[in-house]
Amino acid sequence: DSFPIARSRDLREWELVGFVFPRGYKPAWAADGEGVSDYWAPEMHLTGGEYRVYFAARERGTRELSIGVATSAGPEGPFTTPDEPILRGGVIDPHVAVDAHGDAYLFWKEDTNGAWPSLLNQLLHEHGRLIAELLSDPEDRRTASLLATLWPWARTLEPMERFFVQQLLVEAVTDRFSAVRDELGTLLAREADAAVRQTIRGVLRAMRTPIWAQRLAPDGRSLEGERTLVLENDMEWEAHLIEGIWVARHGGKSYLFYAGNDFSTARYGIGVAVADAPLSPYRKMPEPLLRSTVEWWGPGHPSVAEGPDGEPWLFLHAFFPGRTGYNEFRALLAVPLVFEGERVTVRQAALHPT
Repeated sequence: DSFPIARSRDLREWELVGFVFPRGYKPAWAADGEGVSDYWAPEMHLTGGEYRVYFAARERGTRELSIGVATSAGPEGPFTTPDEPILRGGVIDPHVAVDAHGDAYLFWKEDTNGAWPSLLNQLLHEHGRLIAELLSDPEDRRTASLLATLWPWARTLEPMERFFVQQLLVEAVTDRFSAVRDELGTLLAREADAAVRQTIRGVLRAMRTPIWAQRLAPDGRSLEGERTLVLENDMEWEAHLIEGIWVARHGGKSYLFYAGNDFSTARYGIGVAVADAPLSPYRKMPEPLLRSTVEWWGPGHPSVAEGPDGEPWLFLHAFFPGRTGYNEFRALLAVPLVFEGERVTVRQAALHPT
């Protein structure tokens, strides 16, 4: 069973009504099996007279994350899927935004943050001398040395198993992400070995997480035209990634909500960027909209919808304090929003569990 469907009249009491992909059914193109499929980030939209769920999953054979769509006449299903994904090549977190003219656009994240830890691990495995140059903390150096030693084994694991093994290296780097990226640039400038320079370039490229957008065909099952680069991680608090996009239209502007930093830690947070249209240049707010509090850690993957008072509310998930991690429980929370030109604020300090 994948992607549970729940309904509520008050956003507090919920009833499970089914699954987008109930047991025994899955997209023909998607990999199958526990710990292999990685079904992520579904969004349901009523568009063109039908309900469309956009989602990410790993593709059979390649094991690459791809984006697909499932459609139904009603929100409870049953849902059907095309034989092929809409988009391939290590992509996740699909979101659909509609502009003032009724044109729909698919936004997505290129999952490069899933690539740089392996590239860096390979580099440190082959050139252990670089560990001391990149990491100043003795404990981080020991961690990197251990993971570099384990790399020949770790590289044979399934993607998410490899992620768990490499998470300590990811946290060591993201603790001082800008400094490590600058030091990689310095190494690149003075390194004589062409192969090492090529690997460093690959790590630096993968440390940028691009958010793309492209026009959807009217049937919502394919893309038209060329993709547009919408946003990248370029602020200190975002560290090595941005993801979990949602674009809300309000007062003639497009507000792009997104999550930044490492999703399995308390450093995860929610930012906002503002544009005059869905594909126009975005201007980021200088600080995150939401960060960890004493009550909730790691707020992320925002969505905007009408709240119980008829006003815009932000919906998100977060961990209980001190209990972050890939397999830890995350609660669905909500907080009312205020749109103020180039800024967005929350109307209440407390996040409401739904």
